[in-house]
Amino acid sequence: MAAGTRSFNAFLFFKLPAAWWCGVRLREIDQEHAVVTVRHRWFNQNPFNSMFWAVQGMAAELSTGALVMDQIRASGKSISMLVANNKAHFSKKATGKITFRCDDGRKIANALENAIQSGEGQTLWMTATGVNEEGVPVSTFEFEWTLRLRSPH
Repeated sequence: MAAGTRSFNAFLFFKLPAAWWCGVRLREIDQEHAVVTVRHRWFNQNPFNSMFWAVQGMAAELSTGALVMDQIRASGKSISMLVANNKAHFSKKATGKITFRCDDGRKIANALENAIQSGEGQTLWMTATGVNEEGVPVSTFEFEWTLRLRSPH
């Protein structure tokens, strides 16, 4: 079962305050997908009157990272997670409310199972696509997550 969005957003306030103050919020999460929103505002804009790319990146990363964190929590194991690489593509100015969605939950389950069974670190690429209020894609981010079982000492 997924952690609640309310408790996750409280976690965001304390552990990732820059994302919280920029308006990044987890809206939905389950085993398969996560949805994160952020609204273009004065304090998260760039000089071109659209959302700063890094704010989009925070929202996109959260949509992937929330899935990873939730499945690690559900596994009951001590597993570290870290972004090793990322790629981004921007296709339209991000204005208004932008919604990022990641549907890569199954990839995480496989990587976690492999990490737990083998004791070896695992990597996986996850994709988050951001769309505006009209459903038009504004940006796509890919994150390479690394997962490693922590040693018991």
